[in-house]
Amino acid sequence: MNAPLDIPALKTRQQAAWSSGDYAVIGVTLQLVGESLAEACDIRYDERVLDVAAGNGNATLAAARRGGKVTSTDYVSALLERGAERARAERLDVKYEVADAEALPYDDASFDVVLSTFGVMFAPDQATAASELARVCRPGGRIGLANWTPEGFIGQMFKVLGRHLPPPPAGAQPPALWGTEKRLAELFGDKAAKIDVTRKMFQFRYRSAAHFIDVFRKWYGPVHKAFGALPADKAEALSRDLTEILDAANRAGPASLIVPGEYLEVVVTRR
Repeated sequence: MNAPLDIPALKTRQQAAWSSGDYAVIGVTLQLVGESLAEACDIRYDERVLDVAAGNGNATLAAARRGGKVTSTDYVSALLERGAERARAERLDVKYEVADAEALPYDDASFDVVLSTFGVMFAPDQATAASELARVCRPGGRIGLANWTPEGFIGQMFKVLGRHLPPPPAGAQPPALWGTEKRLAELFGDKAAKIDVTRKMFQFRYRSAAHFIDVFRKWYGPVHKAFGALPADKAEALSRDLTEILDAANRAGPASLIVPGEYLEVVVTRR
């Protein structure tokens, strides 16, 4: 019989991964996703907005630009500092607080809109994280999510990483499950008046596969940690496998790299 999943230990490892490198270097390139999600949630001026697992704040800034009263949270304080720098540059009034997506320090129904772009999907306890999003969102409010799909490029990239690293603890659920309508229905079904899902593409733009790997190896926590855990020969094998999927997905031809990355844009209307 398998031992129960050690959520705190898994969370500690994940926090170490996201604290390594500097996700903000990657995150800022994804700003378009936050803008699109803020529009999909139809944010009104002065609405109370919570961004969960906000990273360096793409959805935070998008909501604040639309007049939302935004609280931006993450469990990596350095990423919140990057977000705060961006908010100050735009003269946006945003509150930044360290918080765990699975134990949000807010009262029930505290927010009109709750957002997360490629963030809460990585929480180890998926059901608890979804329950927390729903708990702090008022009835009739909106929960807006951007989640990578299993079939899309990032989902495939994590599968490649998984082939080169020790298996996750028994009972751990893949983050990309959040990028499936079936899992969203399981997580939010009894708390949702409706769940609107739109499949979208983000275009990763780099000079080449080698450039993409160099940037992600240096700055993107999970890839940074993966390479750091491997001896030189196995790191080279990982690089070859990543190059293969990048080249296969590249739609720009040999002179550049443009890789479409599928994600779900989700708006859950709270029951």
